[in-house]
Amino acid sequence: MNGLRLTVLVGESDTWHHRPLFAEVVHRAHRAGLAGASVFRGVEGFGASSVVHTSRLLSLSEDLPVAIVIVDTEERVRAFLPDLEELLGEEGLAVLDPVEVVRPPGPGGNDHGGDGSGEAR
Repeated sequence: MNGLRLTVLVGESDTWHHRPLFAEVVHRAHRAGLAGASVFRGVEGFGASSVVHTSRLLSLSEDLPVAIVIVDTEERVRAFLPDLEELLGEEGLAVLDPVEVVRPPGPGGNDHGGDGSGEAR
């Protein structure tokens, strides 16, 4: 199945009405009925400010990079973009990539036809 991956890059300390921005994106994606969203915390990075944020002990930075990844059909992801634009403003970056979604075989067989052995026929 073809889909669209939305990757949203923000800072860990970015907020929306006193709530972490990444959490607000995930909750809105959930309310919008998207297939799923995952948040990944970076260990080092920089953005438009050109300030490098790192998790190394000697660093004073606590604003680590965060990536929110959402994958669904193109139609559903694009329908979510106005919500995202409202949240991001100048705070982050969103990237869209076409993806091929591969699901593991369901119970008792292969979702792609065949006998469940994993071999193409």
